[in-house]
Amino acid sequence: LFNFWRDAEHPRGLWRTTTLESYLSGTPEWEVLIDVDALATEEDDNWVWKGAQVRSPEYDLALVKLSRGGADATVIREFDMKSRSFIQDSPFTVDEAKTDVSWLDRDTLLVGTDTGEGSLTTSGYPAQVRTWKRGQSLNDAELFFAGEASDVAVGAWVDPTPGWERTFVSRAVDFYNSREFVEINGELVVIEVPDDCDVIVKNQWIFVNPRTEFAGVPAGGLSVMDFEEFLAGGRELQPVFVPTESVSLQGLASTKNHLLLTLLDNVSTSIVVVDIADPTGEQRSLGLPAHTTAHIVATSALHGDEIWVSAASFSQPGALLRGDLSTSLELTEVRQGPLQWDNSGVETRQHWATSADGTKIPYFISGVFSAEGAAEPLPTLVHAYGGFEVSLTPGHSVTRGIAWLDKGHLFVEANLRGGGEFGPEWHSQAVKLNRKKVWEDHRAVLEDIVARGYARAEQIAIRGGSNGGLLTSGALTQYPEAFGAAVVQVPLTDMLRYHTWSAGASWMAEYGNPDDPEERAVIESYSPLHNVVAADERA
Repeated sequence: LFNFWRDAEHPRGLWRTTTLESYLSGTPEWEVLIDVDALATEEDDNWVWKGAQVRSPEYDLALVKLSRGGADATVIREFDMKSRSFIQDSPFTVDEAKTDVSWLDRDTLLVGTDTGEGSLTTSGYPAQVRTWKRGQSLNDAELFFAGEASDVAVGAWVDPTPGWERTFVSRAVDFYNSREFVEINGELVVIEVPDDCDVIVKNQWIFVNPRTEFAGVPAGGLSVMDFEEFLAGGRELQPVFVPTESVSLQGLASTKNHLLLTLLDNVSTSIVVVDIADPTGEQRSLGLPAHTTAHIVATSALHGDEIWVSAASFSQPGALLRGDLSTSLELTEVRQGPLQWDNSGVETRQHWATSADGTKIPYFISGVFSAEGAAEPLPTLVHAYGGFEVSLTPGHSVTRGIAWLDKGHLFVEANLRGGGEFGPEWHSQAVKLNRKKVWEDHRAVLEDIVARGYARAEQIAIRGGSNGGLLTSGALTQYPEAFGAAVVQVPLTDMLRYHTWSAGASWMAEYGNPDDPEERAVIESYSPLHNVVAADERA
């Protein structure tokens, strides 16, 4: 069992390990593999942990990813899991870059990184994959696959499942479209599905999750058939999950013998289990409390049916749960995060606002209420994002609890279109030419909060970061009268030039292309930088 741990004494963190038995005892004996604080001091570098890719199922070597100051680009260094040290003799090391890497065998990697001209896309991610042998110069490594400069990124990986070992390549054309390949007899063969389909190959099966209807599978659904038959031209896909207006598929994980489907039902999590041997068969549910967000943290995909699940709500800190699907569907709480604020009387309600086009927009509101609502209008913090198919679900924040809810204030999480809470169509309704629907939804939520008596407009503070920063800064220029304060974090504000900045080109699938006249007209109508006017000039 591996764990990355940070505390006041180790702010950069410890990568450490213990046995399952020791961890379950409640007083585990940890063995530190890498002390990032000590490493940063020793090497006089601002190292931030970015993860480790351990070779499996051998678990003998790891590719450790470190970034300087938390940047996207990482340095990769090979680590010996047995000697607990970085390898000195012919190690795999990659200089700072946005790198994609996978183990092929002990002495071979599939790697995409910056090797000079033509190796990166215009978004700054790998455009090529090379087969890199130990002891070989990376620039001399044989080219395995090359995409186009206009792609978002190219990556390759190996499925190490015994008896089902396969090598795959994915060419991300944009944020929501990709082309998938599998290596067969030394040749890469395209997996013939539309570019907007997610494809998962597990054992003898291919699972297809389309963003638009394909072969009888509805948008957001999940279907399955024998992979060999699919490659031979068959398309007799059978349904595993069929979405509804309220239920969407959010994730797919697997153990050795089971699949786990994470679903959202009106933005509340459920997890169902099906047998890999019969993926269209009976679906059984794991027991989770209402208005709780649950995530599959880890599974034992190669060795058994162990699962680890995290669960949290707006008022309850995260709990770590463990189960073994080979024996039951019961989850046992292993750890519970400490509650660091007074949540007495705090509850969560869900309401639905009506957007300008009549669409119902859900939001959660948490706080201490009277029978009908807030006892009186209260300061209310509204968080929203509305983009990139990101689902906002109930979650716990110690900072928010101490600084806001513990003071008797209210907190709102708004589920705007552009997110993924109700599947791909919920997202696609608010991209490119329809982007302004995000602000229509946001404004509708703010007005609904006031109409229900939870707050007056001047008591509402809105908050968002990154794409959410675009949302909040756009709200400032479009309807500042609907709220009293805004927290705008790392926003996009110049939407006529965003596509010229580093990874910005990859975001055009979301916002549109400012160089296209029709799309530019819509973008310019909401671009915060281009819509700042004096208060007395506002219509």
